[in-house]
Amino acid sequence: MSGPVARDNGAGLQLRLGWGALLVLGVAQILGAGVYVLIGTAASLYAGPAVAVSFLIAGLACLLVGLCYAELASSVPESGSAYSYCKHTLGIGPAWALGWLLFLEFSVAASLLAVGFSGYLASLLTDFGIVLPASISTPAIQLLPGADGEALAVTGHANLVAALAVLAAGAIVALGTARSSLANTILVVVKVLVLVGFIGVGATEVDPANWSPFVPPNEGGFTYGWEGVARAAALLFFAFLGFETVSTAAAETRNPQRDVPIGILGSLAICATLYVLAAIVLTGLIPFRELDVPDPIALAVDRIGWPQFAVVIKIGALAGLASVLLANAFGHSRVCYAMSRDGLLPDLFSRLHPQRNSLSRANLLLAALAAINAALLPISVMADLISFGVALMFAMVAISLIRIRSTQPEAIGRFRVPLGGVRIRGIWFGVVPVGAIVLSFAMTLPVALDIVQQALAGDLLPVALLVVYAVIGGLLYRFYGRDRARRRAA
Repeated sequence: MSGPVARDNGAGLQLRLGWGALLVLGVAQILGAGVYVLIGTAASLYAGPAVAVSFLIAGLACLLVGLCYAELASSVPESGSAYSYCKHTLGIGPAWALGWLLFLEFSVAASLLAVGFSGYLASLLTDFGIVLPASISTPAIQLLPGADGEALAVTGHANLVAALAVLAAGAIVALGTARSSLANTILVVVKVLVLVGFIGVGATEVDPANWSPFVPPNEGGFTYGWEGVARAAALLFFAFLGFETVSTAAAETRNPQRDVPIGILGSLAICATLYVLAAIVLTGLIPFRELDVPDPIALAVDRIGWPQFAVVIKIGALAGLASVLLANAFGHSRVCYAMSRDGLLPDLFSRLHPQRNSLSRANLLLAALAAINAALLPISVMADLISFGVALMFAMVAISLIRIRSTQPEAIGRFRVPLGGVRIRGIWFGVVPVGAIVLSFAMTLPVALDIVQQALAGDLLPVALLVVYAVIGGLLYRFYGRDRARRRAA
């Protein structure tokens, strides 16, 4: 073999996307949950005003991982992103593990985004005198105060509003790439303008006293202090996951060796800047302990006291979350498409609609699964599941880059990570991928320790969900996917 791995855009996926569309796709996916939903939880429970520092730490880690993605996308321009990279470098077994992890991340991410959408929609409707009943706008499992502090409890509610938001996004993407790309572009322009407006207007209304102390004293565990800053960074790691979606579109990109790196690194730079500025303004407007809500930006603009401006910002937040839901649905179906073509998932996930050239059945099924999570689970549980899985996935991507550089140097594409590296006993250790591995595991540690602490305190749901999901994945691979994949490879 010479040059990058040959392109395989599958049975009919069309080459429609350029670097501009990928940049929009990346911003669409990244600029959403981090600034509209998770920023409040990260500041209130863990970092305080220093959540801006947490964004910088998470952004640095994602920059290193993004560089790894960019080189791999240049070398292996296929649909499937991290799954495809892992398959080409580590084999089908590790690729299944990573693909199954990606399946979880995209599905839970859609659910979390939809819960945030539900919160902002409820806040906007309240401005017009319409109150959504809690029975259809809050999850079945909630974090409620008790005698020994907050704990998860089952209620008689179900967040049907969030479930409908996920289903709507899946239906739009099922209509085809061209239609969903146009909708995404419009939503991205709206949400960027509105977020810039919030930063500009909010900066004139901040109370500097809310930033003191910038790093609140630690109150035990990961509650504030630098321990809390690290925990918040691990939580916000997920906020940058959107650049991964850019690489899932490599098989539909006209010039992936050039356009995919531009899309990944450009969207990371734009969104990291907006995240940090928004964090500074938000914590200057609202005391950080009050920010543990699904709609922190809505809370902040209500405090400014400009009713018309508050309505505009909430509409922008809804547009932002809607665009991420669309981009997330796109990326999720493309990963499943690649796994299905290898035999690891049923053929339904790779079946194209004859007229729309879209993965319509897959999009609708994946949306239905995410809708169930959105109706049942609270933000805190979903955020921990995503952050834990994303960090492991990013580490495997960096390992894949080390592997392909070491064993397939002829497959390296046009883009290469900077800073070089050294070879030790034939294995190439690059500064960037090694740094990405170290920071990814550093992001994993606070989340893992916190999940263990929750389990010891009696909140077993996060651990139980991870264990059950891992067992299901192992059984599917052993008794369904492994033999099918081997037959197709042969």
